[in-house]
Amino acid sequence: MPALFDTVPKEDYFHFFDEGKLNGKNVVDFFDYQKKDVAQATGMPEDSIRYDKRIPQKLHEHLLAWASAVNLVSNFFRDPQKTVLWFKIPNPLLGNISPKEMIRLGRYNKLLKFIQNSIDENIKQIKKPGHG
Repeated sequence: MPALFDTVPKEDYFHFFDEGKLNGKNVVDFFDYQKKDVAQATGMPEDSIRYDKRIPQKLHEHLLAWASAVNLVSNFFRDPQKTVLWFKIPNPLLGNISPKEMIRLGRYNKLLKFIQNSIDENIKQIKKPGHG
């Protein structure tokens, strides 16, 4: 599959989407974030954080990106429990910060690049002669 489509996960293991609509509360619950965490991660005021039909567009975009990152990782592992652990455990390749914490600190773009590069490298390793 061309790299252009590498940011779109094939499966929605955590049911973040219902008939194509994002369930932002499910995304926030996955990370076990409170309103203050979401506000910090998005740079939005805490009192504007809401997950109903009046969700601010900026918040919706952030949650959509986070859901995509989770689903990219879960599509790689094909195991929801491993995915949860991967996001919660500090990663030495990320400066001993957990991916969940990176998102909370507003470093989502760096994390997404790390995820994409890691998946690409694993695919290259699998395709090498003698692997498989």
